[in-house]
Amino acid sequence: MDGALPQVETHMFEDDGRIPNNPELPLLVYPGALSRTDDPDSAFRAMLDENGWGGAWRNGVFSYHHYHSISHEVLGVVGGGARLTFGGASGVTLEVEAGDVVVIPAGVGHKNEGSDAGFAAIGAYPRGQESYDLRTGEEGERPEVLENISNVALPERDPVFGKKGPLVERWHSRS
Repeated sequence: MDGALPQVETHMFEDDGRIPNNPELPLLVYPGALSRTDDPDSAFRAMLDENGWGGAWRNGVFSYHHYHSISHEVLGVVGGGARLTFGGASGVTLEVEAGDVVVIPAGVGHKNEGSDAGFAAIGAYPRGQESYDLRTGEEGERPEVLENISNVALPERDPVFGKKGPLVERWHSRS
């Protein structure tokens, strides 16, 4: 990362009846936002910690549509590549590769449609939101999750760029 803000892709999704998505906040995709290093895991974890994001984990992405109703989530691709669908079955499928970062608002569905053997992501949540829930769009969860999503606080800092990053510019201007 050279200090310049990346080009950011934004995607808004409608409630599809199963996956609620987020009526206010767009999904943010930062292509190539992470520097190439010999230890991308440690570098991204340090960046997250510096910018107030915690509960970091390393893994892939589940191969079924799911979302979190009590937390926003960031995924930093630290190895390989994958096809990820966001927004539920009628959402958008994006190709992500090492160096890309995706910030997923509470309620936005995500699913791994296929990945290469080297795919790995570091995920995390804004500090104070590390207790995430795993939701899959079951009918009975609807009233609770809609209320949860509307009550999730905005992160104070962008997970990659801090106080002046794309998340702050795009999300805080909507509140």
